[in-house]
Amino acid sequence: MADETEDKKHEFIEQGNAEEHFEFHHPHASKLSALVNIFREKQDKFHKSQEADHQKNLDERLSIIERLKNLYTNSEPGVNLFKSIREVKEAWGNAGQVAKSEFKNLNNNYFHHLKMFNEMLDLNKEYLEQEFAHNLEKRQHIISRAKELLDEKVVQKALNELQYLHKLWKEEAEPVAEEFREKTWEEFKEVSNKIHERKSELIAVMESEQLENLEKKNKIIEELKTLAAPESTNHSFWQQAIKRVEELRAEFLRLGPVPKKLSNQNWTDFKVVLRNFNTGKNDFYKNLKGSQIHNLEAKQGLIKTAQDNMNSEDWDIVVPLFKKLQEDWKTIGHVPRSQANKVWDDFRDACNTFFKNYREKNNATGDNWKENYKSKKALLEDLKALTDEEGSVEKIENIKNAWNAIGKVPKDKLSINTEFNKTLREKLKLNKINEFDLKEENLSESQLTDKARKIKNQIADLESEVVQLENNLSFFGTAKRDNPLLKDTYDKLDSKKEQLESLKVSLHNIIAGE
Repeated sequence: MADETEDKKHEFIEQGNAEEHFEFHHPHASKLSALVNIFREKQDKFHKSQEADHQKNLDERLSIIERLKNLYTNSEPGVNLFKSIREVKEAWGNAGQVAKSEFKNLNNNYFHHLKMFNEMLDLNKEYLEQEFAHNLEKRQHIISRAKELLDEKVVQKALNELQYLHKLWKEEAEPVAEEFREKTWEEFKEVSNKIHERKSELIAVMESEQLENLEKKNKIIEELKTLAAPESTNHSFWQQAIKRVEELRAEFLRLGPVPKKLSNQNWTDFKVVLRNFNTGKNDFYKNLKGSQIHNLEAKQGLIKTAQDNMNSEDWDIVVPLFKKLQEDWKTIGHVPRSQANKVWDDFRDACNTFFKNYREKNNATGDNWKENYKSKKALLEDLKALTDEEGSVEKIENIKNAWNAIGKVPKDKLSINTEFNKTLREKLKLNKINEFDLKEENLSESQLTDKARKIKNQIADLESEVVQLENNLSFFGTAKRDNPLLKDTYDKLDSKKEQLESLKVSLHNIIAGE
């Protein structure tokens, strides 16, 4: 988005304009803003939920502190202090997180009352001995597990668990009898030091992964260079290249870090080749726009000729003229997208007006409209009777082709066409087939052209929806298919792509005359 803005700004200044007057609103800015708003709404919802959880956990921890306080202030005779303090500690360890602003005071309050409880235990030597024995057993278990980590193949996993063991040591293995205090700590510290010495293995693995990432990123840059400097180009090439560049860009960003000393240069190379690609693409479409304006003028000339002659009845001259106009129309290339539908509608309307007059004047006596209505009524009843059993699609095609071959019906019976189209859509939906996938026959040239235009419009809409869905997924750091939050989005994306490929095949068949 920034590169395109810079290109527009550079072009604006080169045209002699002052830089401070430059304005450019990117066409995707509104879409980005909408996505940011959605993200903020979800973020606000998450923070509110988190605040509620923190308040709930705070209340629970305050209740635990009250239980601890009561153990040495209001403990009733016969209470098993050993069991009670273990329950308090377990409850404290299982309680959820609280807000950072509350944690320090809360933690200090808990350990203050724990200290007061331990001082009270001086009056209960038997309990203290049980506590020492329990904590010593806990320490021995921690040391045993730490020794097992010396053989853990994944160094980072060993370091993470060691950190957790130190946390347990502080929170659950204190205090012990003085004769075991230093001995057990020195043993645990010695094992911990050996595990920390394995960091060199982790660094070696990280360096190897970074070199592998560098190699992959350099390959991506090389492919981007090829796409940015093609030997020959056309619209199809650039459309495919744009999709491929987006895939390569996403892959580059997905890959992990590279060696630090090469990181800046690698990133610079990537940005430069992307900028070169965008420059080449923009230059192509600037030139293409000029040719499209020329094509637009040529088509407008054909429209003018068609409109001037659409009411003529000099059939020997005008019929060949309109056929020539239709052939010439096919040879003219693309026009600006904003004008494509309008010029086609104008040309089609003029041609339809002429051929309608021609048929009415020359074929009216040969049309048996009432018989046509009877035939269409019979076909409509046959269509209504179809289900989704095997062979129904072929029957639908046969009925549609027979319908296309039948001429007009009386004006007061035209509603049968609407009823037929409605029933056809229902049967297509029942048999899970797109209307454009039907193998139609008996279509006139204008009907084929109209069908092709409708398919092109639907292809353009679907391509836009696919790009939008893929852009939505790109906002997630790790947009994997197994993420339940993204399942619906991936299912919808697959469905859209499947529809898109089917429509492209149908369009190809029409163009190829199949």
